[in-house]
This record gives sequence, C-alpha cells and structure tokens, in this order.
Amino acid sequence: MALDGYLKGLVFVFCAGIFWSTQGLAVRLIEAADAWQILFYRSLALSAFLAAAIVVRNGKRTLTAIQETGAGGLLGGLSLVFAYAAGIIAIQQTSIASAVLLFATAPFFAAILGLVLLSERVRRATWIAMIVALGGIIVMQGGTSSGGQIAGNLFAMGSAFGFAVFTIVLRWRKQNDMMPTVFLSGIFSVVICGVIISANGTGLRISNADMTIALLMGVFQTGAGLVLYTIGARTVPAVQLTLLPLVEIVLAPVWVALVVSEYPSSTVFLGGAVVLLTVFGEASLSIKKSKRATKQ
Repeated sequence: MALDGYLKGLVFVFCAGIFWSTQGLAVRLIEAADAWQILFYRSLALSAFLAAAIVVRNGKRTLTAIQETGAGGLLGGLSLVFAYAAGIIAIQQTSIASAVLLFATAPFFAAILGLVLLSERVRRATWIAMIVALGGIIVMQGGTSSGGQIAGNLFAMGSAFGFAVFTIVLRWRKQNDMMPTVFLSGIFSVVICGVIISANGTGLRISNADMTIALLMGVFQTGAGLVLYTIGARTVPAVQLTLLPLVEIVLAPVWVALVVSEYPSSTVFLGGAVVLLTVFGEASLSIKKSKRATKQ
C-alpha cells in the first residue's frame, strides 16, 4: 500500500465525516417534511448526482461500469439503504442518545467482518481507540443511553451493521469503481421510500424550502460524503473507514450551535474532544506505522 495513497484515503474518509456531520443541521432546518419524505428527495438528488459523476468518469462505459459492480454492487447498495432506513426507524423508536451511541458500534462490526472476510487484522492500538472513542460518545450523551426501546435499539445496531457491511463490500471490491454501488443505493432508496410514503398516505408534496434542503442534502451532505468515502475505501482498512467518520457525531452539534444558536452542554464538548483526539491519534499512529513499513 503506497503511503501517499493511504494518506489521501485518510483525508478523504475524514472529509466524508465532515460532510455527513451537516445532516443534523439540515434536518433541524426542515419545516414540516417527515423523515421518509426527506429521505426520498435526498435519495433522488443522490442518484442524479452519482449518475452525473459516473457518466463523467466512465463516458460511454457508464452502463458497463454499473453492470460490472455485479453481486457486490447489489449487496453494497442494499446494505447502505438498510443502514439509512434502520437509522430512521431507530430515531423514531428510541432515544437520540441511544441511537447515536449504537450507531458508533459500526467500527466494531467492521473490525470483526474485516478480519473474518478480508483477513484485515486490527492493531491493538486501533481496538483501544475504538473503545476510547465509544467512551467519548457516552460522555457526549450525558453518560447514559437514556434507556430507549428495545426495538429501536436493535434497529440502531442494525444500521451500524448495515454500514459496516457496505464498508466491507467497498474493501472487497476495492480494485473496481464502486461509485455505481452508491448510485444503486440511491435508486433502491427512492423506490423503498416511495412505497412507504404511499402506504402512509403522506404523499410527496412538501414545501419548496424543505425540498431544497433535502435535495442539497442528497448532493452535498450524503452524495459528496459517500463519493469521498468510496474513493478512500481503496486504500484505508475497513475498521479505520468506520472509525474516522465518527467526527460526524462530534461536529453535528457544532454546526447547529453556529447556525441556529442551539448550544450543547459542556459534556458534549468534553466527549467530543475525547473522540477527536482519539481519531486523530489513531490515524497518526497508523501513518507512522505505514512510514516505517515503506522504509523497510
């Protein structure tokens, strides 16, 4: 693994977490649209954005590139849709504190799956970093998961597991262009959300302001983040792929505080500092280890 490629991958994955961290602010600015309506229009914009990126990247080979993702692309797309859908259900059925805490178990799932399926061994320092980061998130949530409901907690863990599976697929097919996988996830999500909205009877009509926010989320918050994450997956091991974006959890309340003046408690900043220092520390150790390996 070339050091330059690894460093770029780390930067891409970290930046993906920054893009994803704006979701809380975007949802906070939504006036009336429900979660499934937001996800529908976000997925619609995501699909259009990825389609354009794939066409620019592949030209006349666009359809071929999508077909070449094969079973891996299908599995990755469905697992990402499951992660997003389960995350929404979790937030609806359990406390935000419980959901966020359980979302942060994704690195542990990725570590186990990566070891079993891809033989990607996890360093002791990385295991320690994951545990410390999880502790920081507990501090951010006030030291408790706030109880929550069992079903909602299971969906939150299911969301983390789905994202870990998506990550493993990216690593498994790292030699291929996996952007079509994200495109397929957007298409699947549009269809699934459309069916749910139809069943709920809420309809697709939302305010222009809400639609604008949802569409921008699809392009910038989700789309750009997933593009960076997918590119970074070529050189960054699975467990780090899910550990670095934990910056999303740290920065989310910061954007809300800056834009709508909703300031979090001191424990949020304390826990966030622990998470950030842990993520940067683990990345720094990995870079030093890679440098030593290249010199040998």
